[in-house]
Amino acid sequence: MDKNIAVIGGGHWGKNLVRNFAELGALHTICDSSPEILSRFETLNPDVNRETDFKPVLANKEIKGIVISAPAALHYSMTKQALLANKDVFVEKPLSLTVEEGEELVKLAEEKNKILMVGHVLEYHPGVVKLKQLVDNGELGKLNYIYSSRLNLGKFRTEENILWSFAPHDISVILLLLNEMPQEISAHGGSYLHQDIADVTVTTMSFASGVRAHIFVNWLHPYKEQKLVVVGEQKTVVFDDVAPKNKLRLYDYQIEWINGMPVPRQQEPTPIEFTMTEPLKLECQHFLDCLVSRRKPRTDGSSGLKVLQVLDACQRSLQGQGRNIPVASSHSFFVHPTSLIEEPSTIGDGTKIWHFSHIMPHTTIGKDCTIGQNVFIGENVNIGNNVKLENNVSVFDGVTLEDDVFCGPACVFTNVKNPRSYLSQRGKFTPTLVKKGATIGANATIICGNTIGSYALIGAGAVVTKDIPDYALAYGNPARISGWVCQCGTKLSFDQNKLAKCSKCGSTYEQKGREQVIPTGKR
Repeated sequence: MDKNIAVIGGGHWGKNLVRNFAELGALHTICDSSPEILSRFETLNPDVNRETDFKPVLANKEIKGIVISAPAALHYSMTKQALLANKDVFVEKPLSLTVEEGEELVKLAEEKNKILMVGHVLEYHPGVVKLKQLVDNGELGKLNYIYSSRLNLGKFRTEENILWSFAPHDISVILLLLNEMPQEISAHGGSYLHQDIADVTVTTMSFASGVRAHIFVNWLHPYKEQKLVVVGEQKTVVFDDVAPKNKLRLYDYQIEWINGMPVPRQQEPTPIEFTMTEPLKLECQHFLDCLVSRRKPRTDGSSGLKVLQVLDACQRSLQGQGRNIPVASSHSFFVHPTSLIEEPSTIGDGTKIWHFSHIMPHTTIGKDCTIGQNVFIGENVNIGNNVKLENNVSVFDGVTLEDDVFCGPACVFTNVKNPRSYLSQRGKFTPTLVKKGATIGANATIICGNTIGSYALIGAGAVVTKDIPDYALAYGNPARISGWVCQCGTKLSFDQNKLAKCSKCGSTYEQKGREQVIPTGKR
């Protein structure tokens, strides 16, 4: 295991991160502004670097991942600095203290192609993972109600209230189980130790699916309690994280009608077995795995942003004496507030639509797409999954982009071959098809009525006036085929037998005629 992780903050929670990354053999540096705190790790980790200044950590090229366990008020600034320094980041919850800052961090991580993971540790708890499986498998039937309590005579905060300190755990798990954002939120609380900092809050969340959820958090409680009750039409599950054993219990109950009256018949709970491993260690290992595989973390920046949106609505309700607050986004995709989405439109889970973009009605956009700034997508456009449209792209009516298509900045799709401003041709648009995995370079223009083949690569500034076959490399005005590319994007060189092997990934191809290349396998 490479020692390439720096933990920022070695205090109350940071010491646990230090311990886990050290045990995983990945700890390179501990950074804390307090020399006293750093001195506590001298005997525990004598070979680990220690820094009181964040700047040398950011400048150290041996450090690939930054783990931030500083006070919540510093999460935004430190995460931003780390991303700008080209580091992958694991930041403890909350992602930041404002939605706007969270959005900025998510976008920055995407632009820098860096891992951004948020420390929602309960999502890695084997008991919660098992609970999620029970819900997804329909074991409980349709979900009706969720109640979560997190009570403790805990560490009192002066920089954040109980809502921001305790409730993120419960919010993240509820969103995980329901796979939807709440439509409306109300929160009530009381401040007893400090005039302006709530010590107790009760939050109510209403979901489009009909589920209601309550979250009760309190750091004035005389004993520790961490329970999650998930009520379905058929069965109920209780997750009790404080219980020494049988942390997950399934209640099977039936309703019998006796003399016209419903009578519940509740049986003894059934323990649900799972293998217990320290959730934080699993979370730390997941971050290390993501650094190697470059996969999106289970609790990525977008996931952390959803929790932040809920927290923001809770806080506004708390300040408004418990009034109902609609959540900014009740969808499982992200839309920046400056963008306009006209209904009806269909947008898939995980898709992100950034600043000043305009999506016309009757548009379909798939899952995990990225729509950059100032993008226009016309009516009846169909976009597949994992499509990326960079800034200033215009996709007009009648265009279909299949899965994994990439469109560079300012490329344009036309839909009329002989436009006149005085002559309406609405409804007479000529369709254009871009097949799976194709790439279109910056400032390219795609004339309507043409098809761009699978994994074709269109050069920057090209003007496409005819069909482009699969795997073709085409550029110029008008665009002409000037070679062939592998599925991974590497240019191919064919031998005298018209065979080629990709120098990067090893995939093999055969050329059939002047304008056809087919894949033959991978060696």
